[in-house]
Amino acid sequence: MIPNPLRDPRDRRLPRVPEPCALVVFGITGDLARKKLLPAVYDLANRGLLPTNFALLGFARRDWGDTEFAELARDAIRQHARTPWREEVWERLAGSVHFVQGSFDDDTAFDELAGALGELEGSHGIGGNAAFYLSIPPSMFPVVLKQMQRTGMAENTPGRWRRVVVEKPFGTDLASSRELNALVDSVFSADDVFRIDHYLGKETVQNLLALRFANSLFEPIWNGHHVDSVQITMAEDVGIGGRASFYEKTGAARDVLQNHLLQLLALTAMEEPVEFSAEEIRTEKLKVLRAVSLPEDLATSAIRGQYEQGWLAGQRAKGYRQEDGVADDSTTETYAAVRLGVETRRWAGVPFYLRAGKRLPRRVTEIALVFKRAPHLPFADTDTEELGNNQLVVRVQPDEGVTLKFGSKVPGSVMEVRDVSMDFLYGEQFTETSPEAYERLLLDVLLGDATLFPRNAEVEASWAVIDPLEEFWAGSDPEPYRAGEWGPRAADAMLAAEGRRWRRP
Repeated sequence: MIPNPLRDPRDRRLPRVPEPCALVVFGITGDLARKKLLPAVYDLANRGLLPTNFALLGFARRDWGDTEFAELARDAIRQHARTPWREEVWERLAGSVHFVQGSFDDDTAFDELAGALGELEGSHGIGGNAAFYLSIPPSMFPVVLKQMQRTGMAENTPGRWRRVVVEKPFGTDLASSRELNALVDSVFSADDVFRIDHYLGKETVQNLLALRFANSLFEPIWNGHHVDSVQITMAEDVGIGGRASFYEKTGAARDVLQNHLLQLLALTAMEEPVEFSAEEIRTEKLKVLRAVSLPEDLATSAIRGQYEQGWLAGQRAKGYRQEDGVADDSTTETYAAVRLGVETRRWAGVPFYLRAGKRLPRRVTEIALVFKRAPHLPFADTDTEELGNNQLVVRVQPDEGVTLKFGSKVPGSVMEVRDVSMDFLYGEQFTETSPEAYERLLLDVLLGDATLFPRNAEVEASWAVIDPLEEFWAGSDPEPYRAGEWGPRAADAMLAAEGRRWRRP
């Protein structure tokens, strides 16, 4: 008998569809749910990737019923969905949308929520499977988790699964992250906890693994013998918007350096896993995070800044301290740059420069490998005046793709070598548009695929890097920089002291 190859779990020619299940979203009326989660659910349904027996259950304080919630969901989807609007898809989804009103400390509301899940097993055939998305402030995690434990909603019983999705920030330092991890793990088993970092759901971040390990072209030079330095940049042209209460307690380092940028560093520096599985990839990333070293002189190698008023895209932008809800004497950083090392055989001696900031000239996230200059150039100095270092740049957003920068002779009768670029753009090479990060990550949660989700040990290893920086910065004022500039001058001086400079995205 010839086996059916499409029933082989390793075969990806047919899309994977989750088992019948429910998605329960706490904080369903918040910005994240409206702009990302609800559109992602619709996009998955539009692509035929949700099970026939599926239910979406929202929980919030609003005095709503199913009808009002369905109207919110429809409006959010029409405004923010990636895929085209199809009325028949919405009609199928709308019949599975439900709402439970209540506050997080309301026992009666959680009893009602548990009862609603039980009813859905019969009315929608979800089989008792449910994923709970905590789209709420971290300070509310303990209350919600204990309510779920009290009502039995977190229990995995034979024949059903229960999973929880935790949004960043995962604590505010190493001690609080350990406390939070212990709390979550006391309610859910470790395999059922999904700590979401939406950057890991981006196609270009995943393509970094394909670029390195599916090709023989790059890996031989992906090491300290050939690489001079690595620059990882996350620049935003916007300010803090209405997030002053959150940002004043957090700052740039805790907000994005601890998670997004250190995860990108781990993927860039990790060794090849023995197989493309969640456990093996996370094992290799953890080795890198534990090998990260801080500079001896933090005063010159760990810079933080705060934007002042300036001009951006022809518009006057106010300074951070003039933002609504920000103290006049705030010392919260909106920019952070640091020089890190990775103490492994592959990367010893190679500096990793990480920077993140708001009110910078443009929105861009990229990973740039800057290669060493050729050891011998048989050209006159004037022939190579315009030649810089070779670079391989992975653009995470917004122009997703890869750029290779190298030297080439300028046409003409004299020998002149100048930098040129070869570009690969996702949008031009493939006919299918890339799914949104939350679209991919939500599907992985429902499938139980934890490949793109950090585990406890990764979170704690990242805080072990950030905590000494925060301790060093405590009580000091950040360096000022004008809105529309690429950060404070001290960040430029950090690289200039070593004969390098920041790449201009």
